[in-house]
Amino acid sequence: MKERTCCFTGHRDLSACKVSALQRSLRMEIIKLIEKGVWYFGSGGACGFDQLAALTVLDLKKTYSYIRLILILPCRNQEKFWNTDDAAMYKTICDQADKIVYTSDHYYTGCMHKRNRYLVDHSDCCICYLTQQSGGTKYTVDYALKKNVRVIHLNV
Repeated sequence: MKERTCCFTGHRDLSACKVSALQRSLRMEIIKLIEKGVWYFGSGGACGFDQLAALTVLDLKKTYSYIRLILILPCRNQEKFWNTDDAAMYKTICDQADKIVYTSDHYYTGCMHKRNRYLVDHSDCCICYLTQQSGGTKYTVDYALKKNVRVIHLNV
């Protein structure tokens, strides 16, 4: 299954003026992968890019009914301190996901990195939106490269 799986990593804070272009680019890359036999898409469920990627996969399921959205979540209460809108979107995505995997039951320092490593370890490629040279997205991209997982950079 790993050879048919792609994960996503990207920043939580997305520039409002770039979201439309980012979504178009993301959609195009996902379609290319689907046409090459990638059917499973893993998202960490976080605000920002993770949710954008999950929503894009869910929308593409209308055309490609065989693809699957797998949420790899760091803990059972990830959204506990999120604002109402972000938590509602998270619930909607969780309700529509084909599978949910929790890498930990409770939040602890390091559980996000554990989730990110799980995403990479179970994927053949990773679509990323990386604009900063530090933080969780950078960590995940570096880990993917170290594990010889193909990284597709979205540049918008």
